[in-house]
Amino acid sequence: MSDAWSHPEILNLVDLALAEDIGGGDITTECCVGEDRMAAGRYFAREDLIVAGIELLPVVYERFGDTSVWIDLKCESGDRVKNGDPVADVHGKARTLLTCERVCLNFLQRLSGIATQAQKYVRAVGGTRARVLDTRKTTPGLRRLEKLASASGGVTNHRLGLYDAILIKNNHIAAAGGITEAIGKARRLEKMIEIEVRTPEEVDEALAAGAQHLLLDNQTPDQAIELIARIGGRASVELSGKITLDTVRMYAQAGADYVSCGAITHSVRAADFNFRLELL
Repeated sequence: MSDAWSHPEILNLVDLALAEDIGGGDITTECCVGEDRMAAGRYFAREDLIVAGIELLPVVYERFGDTSVWIDLKCESGDRVKNGDPVADVHGKARTLLTCERVCLNFLQRLSGIATQAQKYVRAVGGTRARVLDTRKTTPGLRRLEKLASASGGVTNHRLGLYDAILIKNNHIAAAGGITEAIGKARRLEKMIEIEVRTPEEVDEALAAGAQHLLLDNQTPDQAIELIARIGGRASVELSGKITLDTVRMYAQAGADYVSCGAITHSVRAADFNFRLELL
């Protein structure tokens, strides 16, 4: 398993998910199923999709406390599967498999939904120079997982948080006293500076101040073409702002280096999986 899926933040999330669902105990399973009954189970896709988070299944069983569960992962994050394809087989105590079922499915469904959506955006810009970026518009507490899911679909991860990259936006510019002032103050960190600009005048000022990466926000494709021509390769360019699956290719064709799309994480539909159990 990739170390990324066993990051301490993710292990804590798995613990929280188990505690949220199980609480003081799975009273239905404890009533209905004998403690020593063994079972086999299969997770399978119920639609064509891109898998993400499959590596969490063994983590769920381990964090639940049953290390005796045998699991066979039939794919890995980033793989494309079809409706009806099995993605994992499990074998162990029937109580464990039943109690952990929903937590496993919730992770698989949410993360695979993101990966599937991400790949649609990546395919939509195919043949252009643009790379698709995700954003910080993620479910609170789930960012690391949702970023991993985006990457599983082929999207390039943008900054993980406010701490790992400089992105000066309009409110920062206003608070700093202007574009030139904001860039000057940010230079002390000796990091690449990205700054949001919206007009030809702002483009010129940002370039004169030494910006290396320009974010053009809420432009039409035609406006983006004009501003990118004005930039003329003097900085890399990212386009953002209400870019949808229907419009992302037009923005990519404007000549941008990057196109960022919040909908990859904030408006995704869960992918459809199911779990079937048989007593042994």
